[in-house]
Amino acid sequence: MITVTDLAVQFGKRILFQDVNLKFLPGNCYGIIGANGAGKSTLLKVISGDLDATKGQVSLGPGERLSVLSQDHFAFDEYSVLDTVLMGHSTLWAIMEEKNALYAKPDFNDEDGNRVAELEERFAEMEGWNAESDAAMLLSGLGIKEDLHYKMMSELSGKQKVRVLLARALYGKPDNLLLDEPTNDLDLDTVSWLEDYLSKCETTVLVVSHDRHFLDSVCTHTVDIDYGKVKQFAGNYSFWYESSQLALKQQQQQNKKMEEKKKELEEFIRRFSANVAKSKQTTSRKKMLEKLDINEITPSSRRYPGIQFFPEREPGNKVLEVKGLEARADDGTLLFTDLNFNVERDDKIVFISHDPRAMTALFRIINGEQKAEKGTYEWGQTITTAYLPLDNSDFFNTDLNLVEWLGQYAPGMLEVDVKGFLGRMLFNGDELNKKASVLSGGEKMRCMISKMMLTNANCLILDTPTNHLDLESIQAFNNTLVGFKGNILFSSHDHEFIQTISNRIIELTPGGIIDKMMDYDDYIVDPLVLQLKEKYYPKEK
Repeated sequence: MITVTDLAVQFGKRILFQDVNLKFLPGNCYGIIGANGAGKSTLLKVISGDLDATKGQVSLGPGERLSVLSQDHFAFDEYSVLDTVLMGHSTLWAIMEEKNALYAKPDFNDEDGNRVAELEERFAEMEGWNAESDAAMLLSGLGIKEDLHYKMMSELSGKQKVRVLLARALYGKPDNLLLDEPTNDLDLDTVSWLEDYLSKCETTVLVVSHDRHFLDSVCTHTVDIDYGKVKQFAGNYSFWYESSQLALKQQQQQNKKMEEKKKELEEFIRRFSANVAKSKQTTSRKKMLEKLDINEITPSSRRYPGIQFFPEREPGNKVLEVKGLEARADDGTLLFTDLNFNVERDDKIVFISHDPRAMTALFRIINGEQKAEKGTYEWGQTITTAYLPLDNSDFFNTDLNLVEWLGQYAPGMLEVDVKGFLGRMLFNGDELNKKASVLSGGEKMRCMISKMMLTNANCLILDTPTNHLDLESIQAFNNTLVGFKGNILFSSHDHEFIQTISNRIIELTPGGIIDKMMDYDDYIVDPLVLQLKEKYYPKEK
């Protein structure tokens, strides 16, 4: 249990939040949400003790252990992968270290023997004999193969380190767990594993994430940082989002009677409670929603970008024909071979693979930016494309300000109209004079989306489009793509994005493709798909 009492954080004259009084209870998972800069990560740092609060205090239950997902990818480079995970349980690790040091003494005496006996007893009570096997199971679940377990952390890639650090945080069943963006750099299968793990544990979990499906799957509560306040609500992110939008709509309907508003809110809660059946924590969340006070539902101050795509013309019957394409990565790894498919009118296709380089290679090839090893592709005559690449850094190596930057892609457009496009993406005032080269990752993505909006294309090609975007931008982007009157070819690690947008799934493997017209939720459990995966992917040892 974590108790937060009269907490306030202030930097200079800026008050991030104040008067925070909350209890986080065992068995519950709390999703912390808020606009960029609201203080989500700061709240976690204060609770973990990494940052001092301006006022107030944080306390844990007696004897409870707190575990935190480390953000320092180089902190454990001098240790092996397995030891890094074991160190996540600091008490057990200290016992193991002291015990081993005593056994290694050349002049081992009676006093040492008594101390070792004490340590061995505590070691057994903490199930220390299972420590390495438990750590290995966590690592394997997170996609770190056994042959990496005894390698040094310095030998691992950045993405592999992220998984090891996550295993370290989860190790030893801590009483309280703080996770800041735990799904970053995880593939869809590993995110699903983590969802299952967290939904079954009895730990008190606080998590910050931009992955809406993940938040919906694991969270029993939502903690919203808004208006300088931190408020706790029953239910997951989708419940918070839909209820806040409903409250905003009601606020705008000034003439609507209070009784009508109350009835509408109550009906919303009943409907949402009935729809939690797909949740991994169905029973507890349903009870929480049933007890929810409708007065807790309030509008949010969030600003959502105005993302809209208007195709200049409808796509014709021929969209894209791909024949015999083959691609390899820079290191020679075969990404896909003999790739054959046709994109039909109204297709919204998500491309997935165990190796994300496969999707990037395909998108670069069909955009003429990379040559295929073999094969051809041909676009229909009516098709115009807009491409959102995975790496957009080359677009921003410039001294142009935002208005000048976007204006170069809209020759002849009036400056006031260029500013209007940027305004829709939440760039206003002095921000318009900001140099494009100094933008954050999220700001660059919003600029790239503005650039795409200018093209009026009828086929959008999106390589992992939610990277760097905040929840508000992801939600707005998602909403507009659902209703887009054209074709979409995309890749994503966002389960909700895939499920709500795609009507067709193409999985790229080194041995062939899996091509299905179905929802993603159905795809991941389809028996035939699972059989094909066993055929195309070699079994991992």
